[in-house]
Amino acid sequence: MTTTLTKPPAPEDAPRRRLRSKAKQAGGQMHAGWIAYIILALFTLGSLFPLVWTAIAASRDNNRLAQTPPPFWFGGELLDKLELAWDNANMGEAVINTTLVAGTSAITIVFLSTIAGFAFAKLRFRGRGALMLLVIGTMMVPPQLMIIPLYMMVAELGWTDQLQAVILPSLVNAFGVFFMRQYLIQALPDEIIEAARVDGASSWRVIWHVVFPAARPAMAVLGMLMFVQTWNDFLWPFLVLTQTGNPTVQVAVAGLGRGFTPDQSLIMAGALLGTLPLLIVFAIFGKQIVGGIMQGAVKG
Repeated sequence: MTTTLTKPPAPEDAPRRRLRSKAKQAGGQMHAGWIAYIILALFTLGSLFPLVWTAIAASRDNNRLAQTPPPFWFGGELLDKLELAWDNANMGEAVINTTLVAGTSAITIVFLSTIAGFAFAKLRFRGRGALMLLVIGTMMVPPQLMIIPLYMMVAELGWTDQLQAVILPSLVNAFGVFFMRQYLIQALPDEIIEAARVDGASSWRVIWHVVFPAARPAMAVLGMLMFVQTWNDFLWPFLVLTQTGNPTVQVAVAGLGRGFTPDQSLIMAGALLGTLPLLIVFAIFGKQIVGGIMQGAVKG
């Protein structure tokens, strides 16, 4: 009887074991270490500190704010100062006006920028490169240079202290066009557009049923950015609107605390009231916006 000897397997070296371990973890869930949690906590605290300190300052009086060191905990006057700022600054009307201005501007910018971005990204026409350079060139012009001629036009039309004076100049944004163009170049394959053309789809049907669904994540991001930018805009609304007429939030807050000694706590209360709507909007729609961004990243 003969016996066959089997050669024992060679011991696995350390690099191969590490590769095998990484291969097993590739399909599983990755866990962050304690260093990552510490860094994230520090960044979160640093981001929340200005908002928290604004609320702390709004709950104190001027004498306490002038002391050194400044207060780092809440006082007992927060609700009273918020109510006083709401009444003195006509904040209810200001919030409605700013929501109307920011919402109209954001929706219009997203709509027009998506269409223009699609044209610059996927359509072939004469002068496309020169027009795109012209659009980008408008981003290099300081907005302060356009204030005087723009104000002269608004005054000639009789739109001073009216919301259309703030809405109409903000309906088109060069950054939005450039942003959507760069996104659609990668996110929208030419084959899908050609397939829609073969099926007999018109240009507007391609935009509604092909371009808009593909650009939805970028549209959500652009809409959020433009809404926040228009909400926080101060210089132009301050020039054409008044606090007693049709104020926006920033114009209303600018009218608080006027006098020989400005009431800093009242100004902080108004700033807090002007920030809360943005936080509420992001708390409601933040999950959908982030989900759209991640969906677009996976598709890309």
